[in-house]
Amino acid sequence: MQKRFFVSILISGLLLAGCTGGSTDNSGVGQNSQLPSYVVDAIKAPKSTLSQDVKDALTYMYSEEGLAHDVYLDIYTVQQVRQLQNIATRSEVKHIDAVNQMAIKYDLNMTQYPDTDIPYSIEGIGNGKYPVDDVQYLYDLLYAKGIQSQKDALEVGCMVEVVDIDDLDTYISYARSSGATDVLSVFEFLRDGSYNHYWAFDNGLKNMGITEGCCSISDALGHSYCHPEYPQK
Repeated sequence: MQKRFFVSILISGLLLAGCTGGSTDNSGVGQNSQLPSYVVDAIKAPKSTLSQDVKDALTYMYSEEGLAHDVYLDIYTVQQVRQLQNIATRSEVKHIDAVNQMAIKYDLNMTQYPDTDIPYSIEGIGNGKYPVDDVQYLYDLLYAKGIQSQKDALEVGCMVEVVDIDDLDTYISYARSSGATDVLSVFEFLRDGSYNHYWAFDNGLKNMGITEGCCSISDALGHSYCHPEYPQK
């Protein structure tokens, strides 16, 4: 699978801003997450024939959703922004669990991306550690930014959700092309959540008096995180 151009842009922009990183321990992710019934139905549905792109997408998204959970909670220990804790503990755990259940279904290995063909395992992933180099690097940079202030913490949320949506738009097209309706349902579940999270962080910034919310953000390369077209619920 090709390197995510948008992720590389975000990493470059944060590097130019001079960020470094850190990590804390967040164990027990994804247990008893109470997935919605349509996602459970997708997990229990008969197996689809997955293209390699779809297999890679599932393993990549496990790390990317793990990044969202970990960086939000890790930043929260320094900057007490309620959106970070709420989204990590109420939603990101469900996203991680949904992808993990699909990996179990298809016997995909999450630990050596993009080598998915060795038997299923998630050993050693989480707590700020990921097998995808871009995701690991991005975690470190976003953590360093987010701990600077509550405004920075909310901006990190906007950035993470835009990256998720950008990747999921591509992965949803892969699932459709492969006829993998079960994977499609899971990816659409993840994207719907990211839409909601984006607007939660946007509202958090607006409540601080930043009238443009996420639209106020641009990184050191001038890339915008303004997406008024995202659906709102």
